[in-house]
Amino acid sequence: MSADERLPDPELFRQGGFRFAARLFGPGDLRASDRQVRWLRAFAQAEDPLADAVVAMIRERPPGEGRALFEQALEHGVDALRDPPPELVDFFRDVEATPYWVDHDRLDRGARAIIRTGLLGLFPLGDMSLMGGYLASRATKSLVGTGAIERTAGRRLVETATWWIDVTTPGALRHGERGYVSALRVRLVHAHVRAAMNRRPDWDYAAWDRPVNQVQTVGTLLLFSLVYLLGMQLLGVRYTDRERADILHLWRYVGWLMGVDEQLLPATEEDAWRLLWLLATTEFIPDADSKRLAAALLRSHEDVGRGRGPLGKVISHVSVRVHSSISRLVLGKSNADFLELPNDPVAQGAVLAAAAANYAAETVRRLVPGATTVQELLGSAGRRQYVSRLGRVFDTDRTYARHMRTDAPSAA
Repeated sequence: MSADERLPDPELFRQGGFRFAARLFGPGDLRASDRQVRWLRAFAQAEDPLADAVVAMIRERPPGEGRALFEQALEHGVDALRDPPPELVDFFRDVEATPYWVDHDRLDRGARAIIRTGLLGLFPLGDMSLMGGYLASRATKSLVGTGAIERTAGRRLVETATWWIDVTTPGALRHGERGYVSALRVRLVHAHVRAAMNRRPDWDYAAWDRPVNQVQTVGTLLLFSLVYLLGMQLLGVRYTDRERADILHLWRYVGWLMGVDEQLLPATEEDAWRLLWLLATTEFIPDADSKRLAAALLRSHEDVGRGRGPLGKVISHVSVRVHSSISRLVLGKSNADFLELPNDPVAQGAVLAAAAANYAAETVRRLVPGATTVQELLGSAGRRQYVSRLGRVFDTDRTYARHMRTDAPSAA
């Protein structure tokens, strides 16, 4: 590839944040060529035919019947259904044909590497993965299509966190287990949202591409995988090369379950970095909707102190400042300012100090025999308690039935 064929650095990487991280953790020159951009952009017109056919089948049947058939096939297998609809047969035959590259031992190792960090992993999830996703303005159009996402930003954050915990638990991605089931349910949610947006007379295909298309879905996958890894490392967590590779392997399989075209699924960390840079070049174009969604997410952080009197106001202030500071670490000043995230040098210094303390503790963990196993047990217990507490407070629904309505926004 000649130098004059390369595209200029995208703004996202040029203004600190990701560019610093790419230099620190990336494999070198990541710039894409015009041909590579054209190849990726073709997937912006691709959807998920198998899941879309299932949703069309559900719409054609009496209310509740098609969804019940899907749930029965999900729980017991499509062969357990008497005269199953061909759309369900095609969907589940494809899903059950596990790719040759899936290694369940690696999936479990990747999950253990994630759970040992406990609830710390929720910070990159919300502050980097979700907030970073709002920079992709074409992808946000489905989220703001009904306006509900602004009213329910807190619930979406909670449901996304619960789903993330489901799919990153050891053993959960085997057939019929909770993570496997959750991935397929959210895939169907995406198909419902896609169908609803395709019925809208005001959907601008020229400006926004196909709704919930393949580029947007793999972009979300990278936010949960590579950007998550990056965020954890910037917060002081130390992963070995094998742990990083296993975490990415886990998300490669989750992406496959969720209908991402196999051509787009990164097989290695270098693949993931190059795809992220390519996505940043073509997709990370924030607009007014990006600001609206960022503001809604910040309000959900502010809500943690609501109703607690003077102390609650302090908690709300600190929560917003800390989460905004973490977002600024990766998104960079230009993007953070555009999203109107508070710029608090004191909070940013506290985050960096906490990251240094985490790094020191991680160094000790790696030297002390058995410390990693203890961390995994503690992290797993913390995650279970967190999900239990969220379930009581928010009445979370792991079936995503509310999102299966044809006018509902995406759950993850």
